[in-house]
Amino acid sequence: MDNRIYYGEYSLKHWIDLMLRKNIVLPEYQRYFVWNQKKVETLIDTFQYKQFVPPVTIGAYKKSGNTDNLILDGQQRLTSILLAYLGLFPDEATYQQIAERYADENDTLVEPDEPLDNVFEWRFDALTDKGKLKSEILSNLVPGNYKYVDFNVDSDFFEKNFLGFSYLVPRIQNQTYQQNYYSTVFRNINIQGQTLLPQESRASLYFLDKDLARFFKPEFIKHYHVKSMSSEARLDFVRYLALLSQYHLDASAHRVARSYKPKMEKLYEEYIYDSVTDADGKYGKFSDIFEDKNFDDRLDLLEDALIQLEIQNEFTSIIDLDMCFFGIIYITVFKGKELDYSKKEEVLGLIQIKVEEFKQDPSHTRAPSNLGHLRARITSSIEIYMDYAI
Repeated sequence: MDNRIYYGEYSLKHWIDLMLRKNIVLPEYQRYFVWNQKKVETLIDTFQYKQFVPPVTIGAYKKSGNTDNLILDGQQRLTSILLAYLGLFPDEATYQQIAERYADENDTLVEPDEPLDNVFEWRFDALTDKGKLKSEILSNLVPGNYKYVDFNVDSDFFEKNFLGFSYLVPRIQNQTYQQNYYSTVFRNINIQGQTLLPQESRASLYFLDKDLARFFKPEFIKHYHVKSMSSEARLDFVRYLALLSQYHLDASAHRVARSYKPKMEKLYEEYIYDSVTDADGKYGKFSDIFEDKNFDDRLDLLEDALIQLEIQNEFTSIIDLDMCFFGIIYITVFKGKELDYSKKEEVLGLIQIKVEEFKQDPSHTRAPSNLGHLRARITSSIEIYMDYAI
């Protein structure tokens, strides 16, 4: 029996009911809501003027006798429709002010009495978790999270406008087959309006083994980033895992990323595939390092090391970030060792000396992604931290 695909359309009101009743859900790997208010208004105008709106894609995911209907493509459109129905929009400005108000002297966020929804990492389930009716949701809002917006629509708008769909039903109910199928579908979809970043596209692969999702993207890592005058980028934990897996296999950086420049994203994706399938390849067997997927203790070691060494959250370049993180991740996550925190000033001092040495090389600062420079940072960082491993 082949995979089946059904086509149709529902009124916007029916789509809203499906979301409120959680008859359709977002997979864990889906990106956050990224549209701004203007894009929501433009979508509403598109419906008002009876113009074409691309259909959404829903997939049936069967597990333990139950079926989840996953939103594979159309999250931004469906979320916008729900926001227009509720007359709300996530209020980043007010949220930021409240978050700063509740920061203590160490810049550590202290939660207010009523927990806020993080509007910077927001999905529509933050609203549907508050109730199944519009009145329920609005009564359960915490002040400072959302602003009220008049999208100039009435109840007839949602009853008389329609949005099409494709509904996918895999031919096999085996969990692994379905996960592979939907990860492939998701990654082949061209999301309308805003292209997926490599990290966002890659995140769909975590769905191949949900137990490993927190390994590839631990919560505490999101606080570390590189910030320059023109851009800001979070630490890419999978990048470190993939490169260090190759280092760990050979006990050398000599062959790390060989033949992958300029296709580094392919290397990271292959690492994820090999990890979830426990393949014995160029990254080594995942189970040889993390038997029975027991990686939580290693991640705890890493988080504790970052705290004990008082590693800064913000870095000015990838050179600084790499020198700080390659060694600390390798020692804690791959070797399962602690560091001698009594000598933290000495460790951080040696790292800074090496950073300055690399930055004095014009070639290194001009092209830090050059594989020779990358391998030098991996080796140097590990050598420094290794001397302080317990």
